Amino acid sequence: MKGKIAIVTGANGGLGTFVTQALLDAGATVVGVSRDIQQSAFNSQAFTALPADLLTSAGAASMVASVMARFGRLDVVAHTVGGFAGGKSIAETDDATFQRMFDVNLNSTFYLLRAALPALRKTGNGHIIAIGSRAALEPGVGVGAYSASKAAMVSLIRTVALENKDAGLTANVILPGTIDTPTNRKAMPKADVSKWVQPATIASLIARLAGELGKDVNGAVIPVYGTDV
Repeated sequence: MKGKIAIVTGANGGLGTFVTQALLDAGATVVGVSRDIQQSAFNSQAFTALPADLLTSAGAASMVASVMARFGRLDVVAHTVGGFAGGKSIAETDDATFQRMFDVNLNSTFYLLRAALPALRKTGNGHIIAIGSRAALEPGVGVGAYSASKAAMVSLIRTVALENKDAGLTANVILPGTIDTPTNRKAMPKADVSKWVQPATIASLIARLAGELGKDVNGAVIPVYGTDV
């Protein structure tokens, strides 16, 4: 991926850290985006930290404009930003929780893609890879708002794939099961983590989809469930 410019959202998160490193290892120049990220997050001259708020249209547009002003092109967007809320039935879910799930999981994706698509189309072989959730296809009790927001995100990504295939652009979404991150371990201390998905596995898949091997994969919804099937 030498010469490629990649944006990784949530670049310093439990999954984003692995994705950023995988793309750096593949030779890409990576712009790591997060609300709170510093240049020291990765020890690489090919890494640029760019603090940004993707929960607003203006924040996403400003971030992409900054990338284009510095690098003049955009080849890859790896979108790992997301949030989770659960524990209540639909009847018990309050407006604020429902709206927050859609803001974090759907609206941020929409704002990001709307801002990035013109630049991605210009490259002739751009790639978008987003992180969804197994819950998008398999909703469970007490996670209705989360599941609905992730299902809507899957639909958004597949629509982008259809609308931009004429420009050689691919857009795919990965649906992980529970990812083995420090946050999840803390939230579920009694869980059998041996069944969880390793973040390095997802990062490796993203790197492949973002490279030359990903040009023939478009509109795919890819389950990565670990051994908990």
